[in-house]
Amino acid sequence: MTYKNSLFVKLLGNSPYIRVLDFLITYRGFDYSKKKIAENANVSYNTLNSFWHKLVSDGIIIKTRREKDHNLFRLNQKNNSAKKLIALYDSIFAESINEQRQKTGK
Repeated sequence: MTYKNSLFVKLLGNSPYIRVLDFLITYRGFDYSKKKIAENANVSYNTLNSFWHKLVSDGIIIKTRREKDHNLFRLNQKNNSAKKLIALYDSIFAESINEQRQKTGK
C-alpha cells in the first residue's frame, strides 16, 4: 500500500502522528501490527514508537489480538476522542464529495 495524503492530513498537517491517525481511521475496521501501521502510514518504526504509548494510554488504539509473535491493534471506535476524530474525518470526506459533485454537476 502506498501512502497518499488525504484531506484529513492536508487539513491537520502532515506529521507522523496525523498520518498514523489517518491510516487507523481510514482502515478502522481492521487490525494491524505496529510494523504494518508504521509502513502503511509512511512513518518509521522508531518514530511510531516515540508516540505509541500516548495512543495506547489515551485509549485511541487498542490491542485486539495476538497473531504468531505480533500484537495487533486497531482504532478504538468506542473512545470519545476517536469518535470525534472519526466524525471530523467523515465530515471532511463528505464535504469533498459534495464539492466534487457541485463541480461536475452530478
